Amino acid sequence: MKLVSLQLEDKTYQDATEITSKMQVATDSYINEAISLYNKFNSRRLLKAQLTKESKDTWEDAKEILLEFEQLMDANETV
Repeated sequence: MKLVSLQLEDKTYQDATEITSKMQVATDSYINEAISLYNKFNSRRLLKAQLTKESKDTWEDAKEILLEFEQLMDANETV
């Protein structure tokens, strides 16, 4: 485990300590879990952005290929 020093807003820390007290869980465990969940959330958000971009790129490629096929079919019809 890594030891990390961080500065929290007073309200954020106060809320966290109130919740951990009610849940009877250590504040460091609570913060660890919160960061882990936030990392998963952001990883999924980044993955979504990547997939959206790749999907657009793939769609552009598919449109180009379709246009080429249509041009080939039109050329064959005129022959």
